[in-house]
Amino acid sequence: MNRNFDALWTRVLPAALTALGVAFVTVGLITLTEPVEAGPGGSPAPTIFVLSSPSPSARPTLSAPPSVDPSPTVPPDRVATRVRVAALGIDLPVIEQPDPAVVPCDVAMYLGDMRQPGADRATYLYAHAQRGMFLPILEASRVNNGAAMLGDIVEVYTSDDMLFLYEVDQVRRHVSFDTGLDDAIAAQSDQIWLQTSEGIGTTFPKLQLVGKPLSSGPADPAKAHPSPKPRRCG
Repeated sequence: MNRNFDALWTRVLPAALTALGVAFVTVGLITLTEPVEAGPGGSPAPTIFVLSSPSPSARPTLSAPPSVDPSPTVPPDRVATRVRVAALGIDLPVIEQPDPAVVPCDVAMYLGDMRQPGADRATYLYAHAQRGMFLPILEASRVNNGAAMLGDIVEVYTSDDMLFLYEVDQVRRHVSFDTGLDDAIAAQSDQIWLQTSEGIGTTFPKLQLVGKPLSSGPADPAKAHPSPKPRRCG
């Protein structure tokens, strides 16, 4: 998991482009059931919105927020198992993409060459922009450039029965293939990245949410281990 930038792109990128014909590592995320606005021509620079001062009113009420562990010990086999963004109605099991040629529906996936929660680097999750998946992110991004998502809480459960809370502090629209993973790879602190697509086909840019860590602590095992039912998208 300590692969450098060159190793990551050298190993992952060619295989993904060959297998999927997509323009963003292993994540050719498309909207199959929803109409999508035409994207801007060419490769526009990403539009990034940064939350400068957290608004307490934007956060959901947490009955028993986990305490922050100042010196986390990360189990080597920890992986994300569930992602929830209550404000957007998102709640999905998380798996590793089982087939490099197929991005399934009804689940989110983690990019295996990135880190997992609590490892002082970026955790990268992606899903289709379809109903029941990451479509709410795409829809919210079209209103005032997604500003309403700033401050939303992202809950990430892990295989070792932990819950990590993050606060969205960046909305990145129109992210191009060329530089899409640079900042996530370079991250030197715990972050959550959620990615979906802005349209159908490989020419459309990607959409990213980035969140900063708030807290972590033990989770109910039943909540941390939803039953994933990935299916081939129709």
